[in-house]
Amino acid sequence: MSDLSVFFAQNAETSTIEEVVVSERFKDREGVPVPWHLRSMTEEENEAVRKAVTKRVKGKGGSYTTEIDQNEYIAKLAVNSVVFPNLKDAELQQSYGVLGAESLLRKMLLPGEYANLLQKVQELNGFDKDMNELVDEVKN
Repeated sequence: MSDLSVFFAQNAETSTIEEVVVSERFKDREGVPVPWHLRSMTEEENEAVRKAVTKRVKGKGGSYTTEIDQNEYIAKLAVNSVVFPNLKDAELQQSYGVLGAESLLRKMLLPGEYANLLQKVQELNGFDKDMNELVDEVKN
């Protein structure tokens, strides 16, 4: 019989924070690229993000289905995982001429940088294994 106490909240690791250089373009005074601070989220936070990007769409015959905007889901997942820089800072958004953290990310990063950030955010939140890897793990 295993010890159930390992699953108690006080024994669980809290969110993981990692420093990642998202872009070589943002440098400190010494010319060193400044790392961004990324954190993992809880499933409760993920559910709120997913709910925020889910829309009801009217289909044929008047029935409704739900659709998740994948691009917005990933963008919101990234925004909620970025601790530093503070993407919700009004002054930072104003410097890029945008409103909203998702718009700020898209404006301040190059496409490759944005893709790398999204990949790191997904890894940090446990989305780094594809379904075949998970099936193989379950089999073993």
